[in-house]
Formats: sequence, structure tokens, C-alpha cells
Amino acid sequence: MKKIKAVIRKYMHPKLWRFLVDCCMFIITNRFYAFYLFNRAPIRQQKALRIIQKKEKVIVAFFLIHESVWKYDHLYKLMVAHPKFDPIIFVCPVINYGQESMLFEMDKSYKSYKSKGYNVIRTFDVQSQKYLDIKKVYAPDIIFYTNPYEGLIDHRYYIHKFPKTLMCYVPYAIMTTNYESFYNLDFHNIIWRIFSETPIHHKILVDRQKIKGRNSIVTGFPGFDQLITNKSPNSAVWKVSPHQLKKIIWAPHHSMKELNKVSNFLEYYDYFLELAQRYQDKIQIAFKPHPLLRLKLEKDPDWGKERTDAYYERWNRLENGQFENGSYEDLFLTSDALIHDCGSFMSEYLVTGKPSLFMIRNESVMKEWSEYGQKTVEMHYQSRNNKQVEDFIENVVLNDKDEMKEKRTAFVQNVLLQNSTVTASERILRNLEHELFS
Repeated sequence: MKKIKAVIRKYMHPKLWRFLVDCCMFIITNRFYAFYLFNRAPIRQQKALRIIQKKEKVIVAFFLIHESVWKYDHLYKLMVAHPKFDPIIFVCPVINYGQESMLFEMDKSYKSYKSKGYNVIRTFDVQSQKYLDIKKVYAPDIIFYTNPYEGLIDHRYYIHKFPKTLMCYVPYAIMTTNYESFYNLDFHNIIWRIFSETPIHHKILVDRQKIKGRNSIVTGFPGFDQLITNKSPNSAVWKVSPHQLKKIIWAPHHSMKELNKVSNFLEYYDYFLELAQRYQDKIQIAFKPHPLLRLKLEKDPDWGKERTDAYYERWNRLENGQFENGSYEDLFLTSDALIHDCGSFMSEYLVTGKPSLFMIRNESVMKEWSEYGQKTVEMHYQSRNNKQVEDFIENVVLNDKDEMKEKRTAFVQNVLLQNSTVTASERILRNLEHELFS
């Protein structure tokens, strides 16, 4: 190894060599720090717990990044009504697609939750270009994260910066595959509580985590709560039409060229516009892409920003079409069907009771499922070509031949809702009450 280093250094520019050395030291230092946090976490958590138990009021910080992955709405409202919790939503910067995208997402999320009357705070001031020091100014007792990935949220708000704070996590979607990044990052092993979606997901954590699921508690998925408690959804999220149209959501994923290439967008982007025009007196389509799809298309050499903007605008110009980019509970509840390739929507839409079509781009996608994912995809109609998509629209949506309805209903009650009489958010709150106040 010494000889190899000597040869490399001999033919490499000194500044480049220094850069590589610095990079290596940074990685090694970060791994040592993560290992330190990993081993110290239980001790620090017990100490933080004892401090909180003496308080009259517990400050709970919700770290929001994208509005579309917010699953804490019902829990936030429960905490607002609770005498011992003081919940605050902090809109945190997402940095992996540049500052323009970061500011757009932050502004969009802030305005959305401010309009609802929520206690929401920006973490970045555009005028001063300064970031809010949450730990110093607000000193939260508990932090709820909406995403586990380092390098997505600004480093000032990642888990490593709050080692003495109790931290909780609800997955941003019910995970359907066995990817290591869903279950066994430093994040999953350091965090105080993971509120798991189902017993199957808890078992995966036990099998895959370094700490064998000791921080996992099965509560159900809070993302369902808004769907099962909202008895009067707002149908005004759809364009008004003089015809009685069936309402279909098309939700393509962003993974067009990476991972298992699950997204069908590049193969179907023109076809869905064609369907909207051909069935204009029978259906209306809401184009509900993953938030990252637009950013990836703008950077794609075959698309770029101008072509991407033009395509998205075409949906808004259709009389029976629209582009959606925000919260989707009302859209789901007032729709008639979902056509998608998005793992995060696989479970949530089933709760509505409506039929769903999962689009399969290549068979490798069908080999990636976890035990839970396999069960869930079996509750979907499936397509592998244009004709099967149109057959779903004709037979299931327009002619109401929904042969899987009873099977889906049983799956929702037994697996997704676990036959519980209370919501997942209520179960999370009860667990926190027991831990903090008993």
C-alpha cells in the first residue's frame, strides 16, 4: 500500500493529492462520529427522557421538507389540542437540487401550512442568507423527521446535529422493497423511535438493523389517517366539467434511469395525453408526478427546462386534465382510480377503496419486492403495455367491473389498518404519553 501511495503521489498534482487526503479524512472522521453516536445513543436518550419527564410543556419540532411527503397532519393536530405538547413545524431546506429548487419548495410548503393556521417557521432567511439555529433558539425536546437521507436535508438539520434530543421517525411512505437505505442507515440505528407501519416492517427492521429493531414500535401508518377520517373531501381539487366524468390520477415515479428504473414516464408521457383527448367526454386525468420527476427532466439532455415546462403546462391547458403538485388527500378521496408506478402510493390509495393499476416497465421491478411489497402489488391490477392500460380504463373504471374489490377491502382491514379502532397518530401519541408522562 505504501508503494502504491508513493507511485500515485509521484504522478499527481500536489493540490489534487491534498484534496484526496482531505476527502479520506472527512469520510473516516464522519464514520467514527457516526459510530460514536450509535454507541452513545441509548445513554443520551435516557438522559433526555429524564429531563423531559420533569417538564410541564414538551416542545415538539416537525422537520418538514416536501409538502407531498408530510404524514404528520393528524398527529400535529392532536398535539395542538394536547395540554402538554407544543408542536412547531420547521420548513427545512432540501439542498440536493440547487438553491432555486430549495427556495421554491420551502416557499411552497411554508405558504401552504401557514394558510391552514399551523405554527410554521422558515429555517432559511432569503434576505440575510442565514439559517435558523433551531437548537439554540427553540431547543426542541423531540424532533420528528420526514426523511432519513443524509445529503437531502441541509446538514444543519440532520440527525447528527441533535445527539441530545429525542428523535422520532415515521417513514415517508410504506416501504415495499428491501433496499438497505430504507431500514439500516446510521439514521435508523441512532434515532430514538421508529413508528413502524406494520408487523412485517417491524420484522424487517429486526432482521436488517444493526440494533435489531429495538427502537421500532408498530403503530400503523399515519399517512392513512387523513384518508380514513376525512368524511367530507373537497371535490373542488378537480376541474369543473359539464360532463359526468370519471376521475383518474396518473402518478409516474422519478426513477427513469436509476435503481430498478421503475418509472414508465418516458414510455407513456404522450400516450396519457392521447388518452385524455380520446376519452374527453368520459374521463378527466390529474397528472400527479413525483416531485423529483420535474427536476430530473429539467436536467435531462433530451428534455431540459423549456420542454419540461411546456409538457407540464399542456396538462393544465386540457379541459379534462390538470397538473397536481401538492397534498393529495382530497384528490385521492374524490377520484375513481389511480394509475401509477410509485411504491409510495401503493398502500395509501388502497385505503380509499378505489381500484388501482400498477404499471410494470420491466420484470426486474417485480423481483425487488419485500414480503410486504409482494402482498401489496397483488392487490393491484397490472399493465405491461398500452392496451392493458386502456383495458383497465374501459372495464374497471368506466364499466365498474372491479373484480378485486372484496380482496382489497380485506387486505386494507387486516394488514394496513390492522383491525384497529384508533388511528396510527393516536397510537403514536399514546406511546409518547406513556414514555414521557407515566
